[in-house]
Parts: sequence; structure tokens; C-alpha cells
Amino acid sequence: MSIGRFTRGLISGALILALAACSGGGKGWFGDKAAKTREDREMAGTGMGTSLRGLLNGGANPNTTVEVNKYIWNASLDVLSFLPIESVDPFTGVIVTGYGAPPGGGRAYRATIYVQDPALDARSLRIAMQTKGGGAVAPETVRAVEDAILTRARQLRVQDGKL
Repeated sequence: MSIGRFTRGLISGALILALAACSGGGKGWFGDKAAKTREDREMAGTGMGTSLRGLLNGGANPNTTVEVNKYIWNASLDVLSFLPIESVDPFTGVIVTGYGAPPGGGRAYRATIYVQDPALDARSLRIAMQTKGGGAVAPETVRAVEDAILTRARQLRVQDGKL
């Protein structure tokens, strides 16, 4: 009977040590590997992306790529420059504007632009627009804005010399 009690005590002690090592804040048998893995994820920009701490410290990995086409992004800002910018997130590819009237137009519009892919392609761009009264915008108007942005993006690419 003393051998059974000894074995149970040995197993219990091993489990307690293993649990203590896991919760050691990165300083146990498994903690160093977990900390290294978390650091690797932050530096590589995987998971939720670059850590906030890394961005604030300027320690973001320069090899991290953002999956947004820069020509479509810049063309969107150029074409819709008459709209005030409310928020911009280049990491998710979303530009949200406030209400503004185009030059020579009387109706105020608001737009949300989604740049969804790194390709210079019509599939990479989605636009949602509405009028000041909350009314729907004609599909032809949205299509015309998309065409203007894609045309400007192609012009920017040609100017950049990467054709």
C-alpha cells in the first residue's frame, strides 16, 4: 500500500510542477517556448497583425506585408478627395468618408471604400455609398466612381513605372 501512495504522490507532484511551469510567466519549462512563439507571431505580423506595442515602439517588422493594393488605395483618396476623411485603416483596407458634394454637384454623398486584395483588379475594390438623407445611390453612380478609381489606379501604376 505504501508503494501505491508513493506513486500517487509522485504523479501529483509531477502534475503540480508541470502546471507551475506553464503558469510561470514565460520562465518555466514550457513558458520560454510559449513566449518565443508569441514574440515570433508579433514580429511576423500573423494572427491579429503587428502588436500595438511594436507599432508604438517603431519595432514593427519591415518584412510585414499589408494585403492592400497601394495604387487602388491612393487612387481612392485622389478621386474622392472632395469628401472629408473620417477614418482610414490601411491594415484592413477600409476608408470611411463623411458627407461632401462633388465639385459642381448639389447632392452630398458619403462613401466607404474597401480595398480587399493586393491585385490591381476590379475585384479588389468595393464601394458603399449613400446620400445625405440616407437614400440609396444609383448603381450607375457607384459604378462610375469605381471606374474612376480603377482608371486613376492604372494611371498611378504607369507613372510608377511598374508596368
